[in-house]
Amino acid sequence: MTIQNPISTVTRPDFHPVHNGTKAPLQFAGAEYDARIAGLRGIMADTGVAAAVLTSMHNVSYYSGFTYCAFGRPYALVVTASEVVTISAGIDAGQPWRRSHGDAITYTDWTRDNFWRAVTHVAGTGGVVGFEGDHMTLDQHRKMLAFLSPVQVIDLAPATMRQRMHKSAAELELIRAGAAVADVGGYAIRDAVRAGTREIDVAMAGRDAMELEIARRFPDAEYRDTWVWFQSGLNTDGAHNPVTARVLEHGDILSLNTFPMISGYYTALERTMFVGEVDDASLKIWEANVAAHEYGMSLLKPGATCAEVTHAINDFFEARNLLQYRTFGYGHSFGVLSHYYGREAGLELREDVDTVIEAGMVISMEPMLTLPQGAPGAGGYREHDILIITDDGAEDITKYPYGPDFNVVG
Repeated sequence: MTIQNPISTVTRPDFHPVHNGTKAPLQFAGAEYDARIAGLRGIMADTGVAAAVLTSMHNVSYYSGFTYCAFGRPYALVVTASEVVTISAGIDAGQPWRRSHGDAITYTDWTRDNFWRAVTHVAGTGGVVGFEGDHMTLDQHRKMLAFLSPVQVIDLAPATMRQRMHKSAAELELIRAGAAVADVGGYAIRDAVRAGTREIDVAMAGRDAMELEIARRFPDAEYRDTWVWFQSGLNTDGAHNPVTARVLEHGDILSLNTFPMISGYYTALERTMFVGEVDDASLKIWEANVAAHEYGMSLLKPGATCAEVTHAINDFFEARNLLQYRTFGYGHSFGVLSHYYGREAGLELREDVDTVIEAGMVISMEPMLTLPQGAPGAGGYREHDILIITDDGAEDITKYPYGPDFNVVG
């Protein structure tokens, strides 16, 4: 049987606007996005960039308000001296336009690389093009050169990251709310912990409580990617170990991790817990990590460098013969899509980061010690608070209590 392909009379463009419905309320006022775009255009002016082609979830969301879901398709925000345009896949229809500050173009699937044809329509050819070197793949970089024929390309990733590291008053308000939502998840988890319950059941209790709280606080927001890592026993040895169906047992060490996302902004709460009781060896390690946590938070203030804070906490652990059980850095920046979809790596508490901490930054303190199976006090111990750096210190916006007095439950 031969299938005939009739000649279609329908116009099938490479790209087109889809202004379907009316603009939805965004997480921030238009003036907030205008200020961010002005900052970006300042970066472009300083570097001679005529068109910025931003492709990461972080920057597209930060500058436009639209948080894309790629499913293997490319997305971008193209910014020139006069245009701010998201470039999105046809599968999203009018959502990118409704949920973005500025204009939007949708590219179609009919011809390969229609994404780049849409980008070229806004960015033009033959100019100086800015891109994100820490996000764009080699294949997409090759296509950028072929379609845009730039006279020069400049990596804007470091400069845009530095802009995102300094939070506006509006961002700080949203981050405070996110920390409060994370606390709600923590209390729900605490209430659900008991011997005989599975990790997954406890995790769902925390996730559901946060989703409901976000919907209550932000009725106009988009709801996605709020989740919980809840680990028990051996599963606590890695901070990012997934949830399982392991059944909690009396005396288990637990790790509570809540991660609400509100319109692209993540916060987090992490606490060590025990089911029913904590043995002496575990209590000693737990109390030492809590002391390091408190010490670390006291060091977060303007003028300190990330490396200085890190070395000081290292010395604290080394004096107690515990430094060998540290597994990663002591904290990092929080903000748009940070940190599940990547981090603002210029603001991390590591030995090799010399960034000076400044007012308006948001950073976590989260020391973790992991003792191997079979050792006295085996398991992973972790506390995590989020702090806003102020003019003379830091404001701890995490309110769920840490330590043994509150977190031996069930």
